[in-house]
Formats: sequence, structure tokens, C-alpha cells
Amino acid sequence: MNSKRQSWYKRLFAVRGMGQVVTVSLGLIVMCVVFGIINPTFFSGKNIANLLRQIAPILLIGIGQSYVLITGNIDLSIGSVVGMSCMISATMMTKGMNPWVAVILTLICCLIVGVVNGLLVAKCKLPPFIATLGTMTIARGVAQIVNNNYNTDAIGDGARGFRDFFYYGKVAGVYNTVIISIVLWLIFNFLLSKTRTGRHIYAIGSNIEASKLSGVNIVATTTKAYLVSSFCSCVVGLVICATSGMGTMDAGNAYEMYAVAASVIGGVSTLGGQGILIGTVIGASIWGVLQNGLQFAGAPVAIRNIVIGAIVVISVLIDVIVRSGKLGKKNKIEP
Repeated sequence: MNSKRQSWYKRLFAVRGMGQVVTVSLGLIVMCVVFGIINPTFFSGKNIANLLRQIAPILLIGIGQSYVLITGNIDLSIGSVVGMSCMISATMMTKGMNPWVAVILTLICCLIVGVVNGLLVAKCKLPPFIATLGTMTIARGVAQIVNNNYNTDAIGDGARGFRDFFYYGKVAGVYNTVIISIVLWLIFNFLLSKTRTGRHIYAIGSNIEASKLSGVNIVATTTKAYLVSSFCSCVVGLVICATSGMGTMDAGNAYEMYAVAASVIGGVSTLGGQGILIGTVIGASIWGVLQNGLQFAGAPVAIRNIVIGAIVVISVLIDVIVRSGKLGKKNKIEP
């Protein structure tokens, strides 16, 4: 019986990044208990519902960033694509366009950014930091120019169905925003863990040269990862538009930081080839709980940002140290 249990544990922790997922899950539980003790209102039904709605968009952009990070790259354009999505959709709706047509056209525009990112990184061999820094600036410029450098007017009553679908509506007492994030997580988790594309994404992040020799299409696979990132960013932009009922040019500011936080805190390696999306759920939850709990504790926004930033740096540092140690053991030549 004990041997079977040990075998199960070994299989569990053999999964890429599972060790950190377990660790941060325990940390999340401790944080919830502490914040609950500080202010019992933290566990109220109303606060839990609001907390889930805060976590949902961070989870979505975390999913996109996780896909890209696992390939060994990074996407700095996430926040700007969120803003572009919000502004393009709101602008078209204020001009009288059918909300769902506006959603489709907005999605196409955002996916173009994903394709460009993938081609610049994989085909043109640009460093991902530089490539996505450029598209980040371009996407933010599009968000600003689409309505002549002004926030849009209210999208109006004609977009009520749009607003209900992406934010205000509920199913069995659960807000649609949360349901959307859960459904997309299930889809992208399946694609990453159970399909050939997912295996190729891990392979590229682990060893791109070996992947080439194995016949993996580096350009196509990398572009798919960036497409997932742009798709998730587009959805978050639509959620923000539905939430505020208008387009704001600064929507998505600093979201690339939140996306990285959700990913790396949850065990996705910045060095590529490691991480699972259940970890991204935990990472996004930690971000949401910290923001919410520190707010209940009366901590100013600056302190919240410092805490989140410190946790991200520590998470990346631990990952680099652990991965370097493992690489060193693998490459050690015995006498």
C-alpha cells in the first residue's frame, strides 16, 4: 500500500512545475486564513464573488503568457492588446455597429498582433523582448488613435446583451466573467496537456534545436502560442469594455506584469519548457487574494504593488536557481 502511495506521489511531482504548484497552493491557503483573521468580511459571500471576478481576467492573460513563456519567449504586448480590444470594440459599438459583429472584428485585429509577434520571434529571429515591446507600443497607439485620442462615449443600451454576456450576467449564481475564464482554462489546458501542439510547445521551450531535428515546426508552434496570448488579451479587453460600458485608452496598463505574475508564481518557468496551467490558476488567485486582502487590511496601492513585484522577482529567482542546479547536475561529467 505504501509503495503504491509513493509511486503516486512520484508521478504527481514528475509533472512539470507541480512541486511549485503544491508549494504556492499552501501559501494561498495561509494567506486566505490570515486575511480572514484580520478581517472576517474577507470570507463574506459578496467579497468572494467580487474576488472571483477580479481573478478571472488575470487568469485569462496568465493563460496566454504561460503559453508563451513555456516556449521560452515572453509577450510584453498583452496589456496593450487588452487596451486595443477595449477601444476598438467600444468605438465600433458607439458608431452603431452590432455588438457581436464588433466583437468578431475586434478579435481579428487582436489575432493579427499574435501572428505578427509569432513571425517576428520565430521567423525573423528577433528577441521576443524587442519584438513584443514594438508591438506593445503599436497596439497602444492603435488604442489611442482609433477614437481620435479620446475615450469613447457610453456604448449604450443596444449593447446590453454584450455587457451581460461578458460581465453582469449570471448562471446558477456565478458571474459570466468567471464562467468564461473557467471554460477557456479547460479548453487551453486540454490543448496544452493532451495534444501534439502542446507537446511541441513544451519541446521548443526545453530545447529548440532538438525540436527542429525532431521535425517540430518552430514558426507555426510559436505563432500558435502568441495567438493564444492575443486571444486571451482580446477577451479581457471585451470584459473591461463590458464592465465600464465604454472604451478607455489606458485599459490594460501594467497587465503584462500581472500576466507574468500569474504565470511565474504558479510555477511556469521563464526559461521555458516547464509549467502547468493549474499553476496559473493558483498564481492568479494569489495575485487576487493579495490585492483584495491588503485592501481589506488598509494597505495603500503602493504597498500592494511592492508586495506583488517582490513575489514575482523571488519566484523567478527561485526558478533560475533550481533550473540552473538541475542543468548543472545533468551536464556534470563523472571521473
